[in-house]
Amino acid sequence: MTLFLGLGIAGIVLLVLSLIFDGVLEGFFGDFLDGLLSLPAIAGFVSMLGFGGAVVLGTTGIGVAGATAVGVLAGLVTGWVVLKLSKALMREQTDATPRSADLVGTAGSVVTAIPASGYGEVLVHLGGQPLKLSAKSTAPLTRGTEVWVEASLSSTSVSVRPVER
Repeated sequence: MTLFLGLGIAGIVLLVLSLIFDGVLEGFFGDFLDGLLSLPAIAGFVSMLGFGGAVVLGTTGIGVAGATAVGVLAGLVTGWVVLKLSKALMREQTDATPRSADLVGTAGSVVTAIPASGYGEVLVHLGGQPLKLSAKSTAPLTRGTEVWVEASLSSTSVSVRPVER
């Protein structure tokens, strides 16, 4: 029983280490393993081998060999599930990060008046988030004027024109 519980605890410790040292096993073996093993999958196998064996040994009378067999089977299933879930999570793609060029064509409003030969401020929405930028225009614009972004001058400034209705 002590050996099984020790394996279960060792599996949990290995899982914590895999969270701290993410990708270490894959870094050592590179393309050789081709994703067949991962530290979380090994941790799941060792932990279920230990705890599964301990539960079977404590609740049934099949002995150490039977408990080991059940623990190995439970560990293999757990390791396989962890491996498949981690691969599925690694394949998940996120949206592209918005760039300043994505501002062109967006609507906004003037929050600080824009003089004819200087900069003011506009509020636009990019990727669902409000973004306050320095802005210049060929004509002076007052606060509250609706504008379209014509060009991105830098990462923090744009050229705008008033919306014509």
